[in-house]
Amino acid sequence: MCLFASALSGVRARPLHHQSLSQLQAYAYRDWQSTAYSLHPGDRYEISAKGKWLYSPMVGLHGPAGSKHHISPPFYPLPGVPGGALIGRVGEDGQPFYVGAKSWGVADRTGRLYLRIDDDRLGDNSGKLSVDITIVTPQTGQPDAATPTTSPSR
Repeated sequence: MCLFASALSGVRARPLHHQSLSQLQAYAYRDWQSTAYSLHPGDRYEISAKGKWLYSPMVGLHGPAGSKHHISPPFYPLPGVPGGALIGRVGEDGQPFYVGAKSWGVADRTGRLYLRIDDDRLGDNSGKLSVDITIVTPQTGQPDAATPTTSPSR
């Protein structure tokens, strides 16, 4: 038993690749969508997305970076970024942040990772994005006992 424990103490935390577990989709016509990942302070994350969606019939299809010609107004979930961009937040009441086609950062709070389109009216939206998420926990010298083998929750 001690030999097994000493062998585990040398195991380093490794990235969790969401794509290897299941393909995550973010839909333009849905509100905040859970990724099933829980972040903790110090966790590093990388989010990349591809595909096309529409947030306004007048703007047309665009990718996760949002419209090149329209900036989101003050009443959107995240004002001042390209309209229709992919945005995220940590926790149900977390501050929204810009994701676009690729984003990375370090979690400053504990909470589930959510994604959505930056738009105020979802009823006229269409399309979806394919999203890949990588999470790296801080190096503690100990294995992360909560790392899943069959589910993207952590």
